[in-house]
Amino acid sequence: MDISAIFGSKVFNDTVMRERLPKDIYKAFKAAVKNKKSLDLPVANAIAHAMKEWAIENGATHYAHWFQPMTGITAEKHDSFISPVSDSLVIMEFSGKELIKSEPDASSFPSGGLRATFEARGYTNWDPTSYAFIKDNTLCIPTAFCSYGGEALDKKTPLLRSMECVDRATERFLKALGEESDNVYTTIGAEQEYFLIDRDLFKKRRDLVYTGRTLFGAKPPKGQELDDHYFGTIRPRVLAYMQALDEELWKLGILAKTEHNEAAPSQHELAPIFTNSNVAVDHNQLTMEIMKRMAAKFELACLLHEKPFESVNGSGKHVNWSISQGDRNLFKPGDKPHENISFLMFLIATIKAVDEYQDLIRLSAASAGNDHRLGACEAPPAIVSVFIGSDLEEILECYERGVEYCKKDSMPLETGVHALPVINKDGTDRNRTSPFAFTGNKFEFRMPGSSFSVADPAMVLNTVVADVLIGFSERLEGADDKKTEAKRIIAEEYKNHKRVVFNGNNYSEEWREEAKRRGLMELRTTVDALPRLLDEKNVSLYVRHGIFTRSELESRFEMQLENYSKIINIEALTMINMSRKDIAPAVEKYLGELGSVARSKLDIGISRELCPEIKAVEMLSSELVELIGATDVLESLVRKAGDIGGEYEKAEFFKDEVIPAMNKLRKHADTLEENVDRRAWPIPSYGELMFSF
Repeated sequence: MDISAIFGSKVFNDTVMRERLPKDIYKAFKAAVKNKKSLDLPVANAIAHAMKEWAIENGATHYAHWFQPMTGITAEKHDSFISPVSDSLVIMEFSGKELIKSEPDASSFPSGGLRATFEARGYTNWDPTSYAFIKDNTLCIPTAFCSYGGEALDKKTPLLRSMECVDRATERFLKALGEESDNVYTTIGAEQEYFLIDRDLFKKRRDLVYTGRTLFGAKPPKGQELDDHYFGTIRPRVLAYMQALDEELWKLGILAKTEHNEAAPSQHELAPIFTNSNVAVDHNQLTMEIMKRMAAKFELACLLHEKPFESVNGSGKHVNWSISQGDRNLFKPGDKPHENISFLMFLIATIKAVDEYQDLIRLSAASAGNDHRLGACEAPPAIVSVFIGSDLEEILECYERGVEYCKKDSMPLETGVHALPVINKDGTDRNRTSPFAFTGNKFEFRMPGSSFSVADPAMVLNTVVADVLIGFSERLEGADDKKTEAKRIIAEEYKNHKRVVFNGNNYSEEWREEAKRRGLMELRTTVDALPRLLDEKNVSLYVRHGIFTRSELESRFEMQLENYSKIINIEALTMINMSRKDIAPAVEKYLGELGSVARSKLDIGISRELCPEIKAVEMLSSELVELIGATDVLESLVRKAGDIGGEYEKAEFFKDEVIPAMNKLRKHADTLEENVDRRAWPIPSYGELMFSF
């Protein structure tokens, strides 16, 4: 395969535009994007014509404004290029107006009260900073999505606002430091974890089909305790899937780079090369869609839920975030980080931002699915802290104390094998338990779940760091000696915010106690975290930087609460359905078989003491009664939840009452599974799902 030949072949990218657009149109387009200006209609018309011609040559018959509503997945409305010229003839047309704007129905998407049902009009608006692409013979045009009143109804619009905010703040800050300040942008690399299971088995589990996770399932004899799956040899069927997936992603210009087996059986990871934050978000949404679609071609099912299986690790999405100026990564320490004032200022700005806005950082990783994963000895707890490593911590401690830092020489790695090449150790170890870790030239945010849109954590990080950089700029702009003032800022802010710096084991109970002593928040669940969104300091932050209006924030609060309740409600209803229609009938049938065997033994004179079937019948009957009772209790709680009016009160009821009832029902079902003949059990077991191919 000639990767260079296929890479980006389905993308209307810069190379295609240079080839197909008149020079003056191309220059006008690039200038508008660089200067964040609107395009004139004649320029848009010329681009639309070239885009249409290119798309048709590549097999497209339709176009679609591709957008990212608050559902967390993408949406698209397809229109053909045809336009009638007579009763029997059509031509293929696509205008600048059609490129720039479309009007999907906004009333059927989540709006959190921003839109009434009868207020249907919404707008999608072309995002020229993300390239159009061809998918399924349709030209897809990345767009923002807003209401008739201009309120953001999507995830892209706030992201774009935050990117402009952090770009401006960083340029101002660099200028205040006396450095070059043009061409600033944030970058993202989103590591995507996922599970692959056999598709036929997937279809036999209604919990997987309806909710994306298993609501029942006894622990198998083997899980991940041998660590034999992590980075192990990739199974042929999975490898074939990965190779086909890479090819599709490369055609769309997605920089898929690394793939490997993850810790849990049937779990895998795909990681891209970093790129512009907006493009990275679009690419990750596409990646998740294509992962699911390609899996079906290999008779597999791709699971993106944060916790598909109870007994093994869940899946996260590690968001690697950084800021660049031209080709320069502003988080790169250099050979002498203790002397790199610019780097240390960006480092301390991020530490300060994470400490001051712990709640918003936590909120950006909050969902019903991720609540099962965070803090489960496989992922960071619901406590936000920052890992910077021992070297950087020592440097900042020296700044705080006002003493000189003595640089340590890099040490060779001692392996005891002389034939191996000599390599030097990095300045500090890595910390895979930290929710927010500095990893050499970026921060790796490890809390988000695998199904998340990257837009939310990226938007929050952009905004909170921009806010801090603006404050630093104000101090530097008023200082006579900028270098001295910068050092003073580093010392003061580290002293004020070092409580959030932790280089130890985030999984330990000791850290939870220590974090509490330090005054750090532990917002364990989504329902605990969500009210923080409307704290005045957070509303003020978003409003003053133009990321959200107050009404947009209030609507998101309502939407997230409603989404949480709906997810738990669907899971509870699925459990009730499976308990009554699958599990209970199967157990009753098996009890009949055991009873028949027991009666046969008794009829031929075998004593009760020598009939283990009798004890099994008694135990299983008792457990079945408990299962039926727990099912009835869960059903009554679900009905009660439906009568609760307020969204927060409803979500709280689901968290405090419904979820514990679901856990109790599961306990009885899993006990039954462990004691019923596997041939009689009605749904595929964990062992079958995770080790079937």
